[in-house]
Amino acid sequence: MENEWPLILGTAYADHIGKSLYTVAARVGVHSRFFERLAGSSGCRVDTYNAVMGWFDENWPADLAWPEAVPRPSTRAPKRKRRAA
Repeated sequence: MENEWPLILGTAYADHIGKSLYTVAARVGVHSRFFERLAGSSGCRVDTYNAVMGWFDENWPADLAWPEAVPRPSTRAPKRKRRAA
């Protein structure tokens, strides 16, 4: 599910760089317990979610495959804006 995607990405990234999720949270720019809260079934705000997903999309290592279970934000079709009536 979408709520798990930041945790999946954070865990893969942390394993790849050999650092903890606390370090990854600091790099992403979120609270140090962000990933811990997600693992405990807590959610996050939409703007935080979007910022985290965007950070991973822009900073994902070239030598690490993006997890198949998580759609990459940059490959999604852009949303069309509605025209005013």
